[in-house]
Amino acid sequence: MERRLSLAAACLFAVVAVLVSAWMPGQFTSQALDLHRLVGQLTVADQEWSALFRACDTVAGLACMAGVALVIRVREEWQGWLAMAVFGLCTAVGGLFPFDCAGCGGPLSFAHRAHVAAGVAANAAVLVAMVVLSARWRSTFTWLLTMATCAATMATLVADAVGRYAGLAQRVQVTLVAVWLLYLAARLLVEATPSPDSGPVHVVDEGSGHVVLLSSGPAGAWYQWEAVAEGLREGHRVLRFDRPGLGLSPAVPTPPTLYGEAARLAALVPGSERATVVARSVAAWHAEAFARLHPLRVARLVLVDPACGRGPNIAWAGGLRAWAPALGATWGVTALARTLGWLAHTFRTGLADPYGVYRTGRVVAAAAGEWLAKGEMAADLEEVRREHPFPSVPVTVISTGGQCAARLAEDLGARLVVVAGEAERRAAVVEACQEPRVPG
Repeated sequence: MERRLSLAAACLFAVVAVLVSAWMPGQFTSQALDLHRLVGQLTVADQEWSALFRACDTVAGLACMAGVALVIRVREEWQGWLAMAVFGLCTAVGGLFPFDCAGCGGPLSFAHRAHVAAGVAANAAVLVAMVVLSARWRSTFTWLLTMATCAATMATLVADAVGRYAGLAQRVQVTLVAVWLLYLAARLLVEATPSPDSGPVHVVDEGSGHVVLLSSGPAGAWYQWEAVAEGLREGHRVLRFDRPGLGLSPAVPTPPTLYGEAARLAALVPGSERATVVARSVAAWHAEAFARLHPLRVARLVLVDPACGRGPNIAWAGGLRAWAPALGATWGVTALARTLGWLAHTFRTGLADPYGVYRTGRVVAAAAGEWLAKGEMAADLEEVRREHPFPSVPVTVISTGGQCAARLAEDLGARLVVVAGEAERRAAVVEACQEPRVPG
């Protein structure tokens, strides 16, 4: 999937290179354009093809930002790719505003000033990107291209100031920028695409005694169980973990499945012990499947606010779910997480993010992947229920009420505990784990 994202990004940068070179045929559409005038004169409001050339700039800018968003993240290159995104943004803004018509007279319009400011910012941004990425890649070709582009930019400024051959110097500069964009495309096609880190899930193992395994709800992290773990450490061995891509666990290239999560719970239970499994929301599905598929590894289930419904039943959910881990490694999803991830987490849970896990694209993509997997997980759970009887173990369902929790408690022969708030919910979980259990 990472390779396909790099291919898409390369195609976008190639498109940008073509669009920013629209001046080549475009210069023959304006008799007023010569080697002394900037090619930006093609966007002057009174030019016949002004709208077309401004559309080319706007689309080029948007395509450049999309290309940057799809590039697989390499931490040391963030300044360079940020500068490329700024270049795309400024190019798009410049395309929205035309130069004033030649000979109109009067003060310069806002559109004219905006076009000039966007053009200056775009030129500065692409030079910064070239310098930063050349330093990172240590490529002789990119350094030569960067120095040539800097020289052409300076020549354009000097020529514009003296009023001679500014158009010629700018043509060289824009051509070099187009070559840089083509080089980015070629590099993405040729270079090996970095894959997201992978490895064992993050587990916190505390205390000794009977094993209590705590499994978080959607997008949950290990530290959100801290209050419950504190009440259980004395007399219990408390295991908290992060599913792949969440919390401090690295992402994996495969999307989540019900059978995979049930197997994960079985693998986390040490030795041949039987564990009390505390699971919240959709993790209650994982816990129930674990109990049915591995009845000799479970001593008790404590299901907290178990999920209801079947999740998204959309035709493209499966395909998009397969893309989620790779997308989590891109600059676009990383930027989304840095700006909105922590805010969405705080708004949804009311909890802080002391470890900054919700500022990573990996967690945002993993959360989206789990949501997209709910439909398939619900269908798999129905199949597991048909084929595997529920073991004779105690079950406690803790909920704020509702028919879903009551129906599940009835189906599993569970004790239903209705709570009013988070503090009461935590106390009920600790109490349920302290009750007598099936001996191992």
